[in-house]
Amino acid sequence: MNENTNRDYFAQKAGIYEQNVSGVDNVENIANSIIKAVSPSKEMHLLDFGSGTGLLLERIAPFVAKITALDVSKAMNSQLEAKLARLKCDVEIVEMDLSRADLDKKFDGIISSMTMHHIENIGAMLKKFYSMIRVGGFIAIADLDTEDGSFHTEDTGIFHLGFDRNEIANMAKEAGFGDVRVSSASVVHRPDGDYPVFLLTATRL
Repeated sequence: MNENTNRDYFAQKAGIYEQNVSGVDNVENIANSIIKAVSPSKEMHLLDFGSGTGLLLERIAPFVAKITALDVSKAMNSQLEAKLARLKCDVEIVEMDLSRADLDKKFDGIISSMTMHHIENIGAMLKKFYSMIRVGGFIAIADLDTEDGSFHTEDTGIFHLGFDRNEIANMAKEAGFGDVRVSSASVVHRPDGDYPVFLLTATRL
């Protein structure tokens, strides 16, 4: 276990996280792509993996019954907690590192925005997702296409400089998922360039 295991990489960023216009616009695009791709319903209980301040889940909330928000960052979870009263579905906050612990619950789907590049073992996490989804359930995971490392300007626990779309699709298939699709979801526009974002969807058959 390395010395950074318990470090909250977002402790200093949580309070100003939503002031990043390009980041907020990106999540808006991702949410719209997820809604279009998976057609969420009011009977669903979803897991938002790496929920942060709740930017993604607050946009998905009106379409589902419940969202379990899971994030390792205490600071991010505190920002989300302050929003709970105005969210449009039941929200439960779970603070844990899913790469190191198990959550004994089953979900109708797992959504995630810009979190997987913080996860060291992608294949293992996708297999864990598979085990946590009911038959017929889905994953809808958005993250960066492969980039040169310039997207992150500070250390926030990065393991991957984006992903090759074919490679992450194959990992989902190896984890057991079917109907695997990868589509363009958004582009993060910054002064130093544009960063494409994909949406990976797949189903537990």
